[in-house]
Amino acid sequence: MFNKILIANRGEIALRIIRTCKEMGIKTVAVYSTADKDSLHVRFADEAVCIGPPPSSESYLRIPSIISAAEITNADAIHPGYGFLAENAKFSKVCEDNDIKFIGASPAMIDAMGDKASAKATMIAAGVPCVPGSAGLLKDLDHAKKTANEIVYPVMMKATAGGGGKGMRVLWNDEELEDAWEKVRREAKAAFGNDGMYMEKFIEEPRHIEIQIAGDMYGNYCHMSERDCSIQRRHQKLVEETPSPFMTTKLRKDMGEAAKRAAAAVNYEGVGTVEFLVDKHRNFFFMEMNTRIQVEHTITEEAISWDLIKEQIKIAAGIPITGKDYKPQVHVMQCRINAEDPFNNWRPSPGRIGDYHQPGGHGVRVDTHVYSGYTIPPNYDSMISKLIVYARSREEVIAKMRRALDEYVIEGIKTTIPFHQRLLMNPDFVAGNFTTKFLEEHDILNDDAVVE
Repeated sequence: MFNKILIANRGEIALRIIRTCKEMGIKTVAVYSTADKDSLHVRFADEAVCIGPPPSSESYLRIPSIISAAEITNADAIHPGYGFLAENAKFSKVCEDNDIKFIGASPAMIDAMGDKASAKATMIAAGVPCVPGSAGLLKDLDHAKKTANEIVYPVMMKATAGGGGKGMRVLWNDEELEDAWEKVRREAKAAFGNDGMYMEKFIEEPRHIEIQIAGDMYGNYCHMSERDCSIQRRHQKLVEETPSPFMTTKLRKDMGEAAKRAAAAVNYEGVGTVEFLVDKHRNFFFMEMNTRIQVEHTITEEAISWDLIKEQIKIAAGIPITGKDYKPQVHVMQCRINAEDPFNNWRPSPGRIGDYHQPGGHGVRVDTHVYSGYTIPPNYDSMISKLIVYARSREEVIAKMRRALDEYVIEGIKTTIPFHQRLLMNPDFVAGNFTTKFLEEHDILNDDAVVE
């Protein structure tokens, strides 16, 4: 086992890692920018090293400074957390070259999953379902029709040089394809100077459901069930829960097996996540694999009573996993509390926190690095806290989360707490009827529809 681990991150995830290390009897080193000198991760680590000024490029992303901090403190391993350098193949390689264990994926694993084209090819070869699509650009209308019928309508025709929603069209049959073929190509030509088109299966009413996996150096793999991350704004997750209200026993088994095949295809070592899109018919398709711990790992921990950071550290130290597949024992939900003003176009709200009181009670967990008097710097991600609750049923979890949000007091700045309070009163959300488009289709902040 490691003697000392340097945490190459900040905020709540750095503090989260420090707590597990202390329980395992492992010494810790915090690194910090000058903006984070008063953060709790700096206070509770055994040692702390300042690695630069506030900009990430001059501190948390500066590999030579982090390696130097590890060397001067005699750290024998580095935990990258999530974000920053967590999925940086170069950083993983530099750690390897300096005989420092990187608690994460190897450079080869990161590269294999980081390039979307090669990742998709690897998954197809491993028998993991991927979104069907054309092999290259569509040559002409006949080729487009043939492709559409092979991948089965509905389909999405897309401009190869597209973006911003232009040069895209959902098509439901051959007749619509015939009508749209020239129109969409002209639109693409006008917008991008390129009328090249390709085609993918259109995912109806998609949900974002991911599977937590673990693999060791001995070729053992297991999955730790699912997380539903469909409540998103501009592709940023806001609420996560497990089990998914859309899940069935068969779907969990099929997705879990597919996720393990994905991990085995790259000889994955560590804790990771395989993300899928799931359509309304419960067909699932590979999106990407995250070769790191996730922000939402907390709900899996509570659902199966398992410390995923400890599992990461043990795997990195060469200890085999149990190989058991898991399913949630309780229902768990997480709300991300961000320093943003949802009533002012989600404008960031850094600044000094005044009164601070976090909720408690049975089934309530708060992961945060902030406190009364702490100043949130403007230089980093706006997430300041994760509120996690668990109970025996989804209905009980929603009631508990409402109560916890009502108790949560963070004064001096704006936060997303009011958004979460309104979301948890929305009848469609409460009923489990939501997709990744939910916040585009529901004006949560101004919607008068609430559960009685």
